[in-house]
Amino acid sequence: MIGNAHTYDKNHINTDEIIPARYLNMDQEKDLAKHAMEDIDEKFIHKVQEGDFVIAGKDFGCGSSREHAVWALRGAGIKAVIAVNFARIFYRNCMNNGFPAIECDDISKKVQSGDKLEIDIKAGKINNLTKNEQYNFKPLPEFALKMIEVGGLMNYITIE
Repeated sequence: MIGNAHTYDKNHINTDEIIPARYLNMDQEKDLAKHAMEDIDEKFIHKVQEGDFVIAGKDFGCGSSREHAVWALRGAGIKAVIAVNFARIFYRNCMNNGFPAIECDDISKKVQSGDKLEIDIKAGKINNLTKNEQYNFKPLPEFALKMIEVGGLMNYITIE
């Protein structure tokens, strides 16, 4: 995967900041995408392009359990979120929806908005093509890679 970084060097970005509760009456990704991250970055949806990445600090996706947060990011064209770590329920919602959530130490300190990244999800490597740097992360387990490949948990259990 290759895309541009949208970095938020902030810890504890919660699901209400990813997609505000006032939009939870929607369930279509493209509709939700119009409001993704708007309470943190009102220009987010105008900056992001298909294939880009969100980069953040610790505990990304904390707060209420809502799949809408994953749907909003994916609908906006985000291909993965890379954070120091994730709230467990958000991480599981990502996997269940076939959406990569990658944990990488101090990533929000290393990557700036606009950096072009190449991610090898199987090898556990992020290449920062802008800075000519490489960052390693613990590769996802085989079952998680398969869930992402087939588009989420429901597809995974029907093929297994």
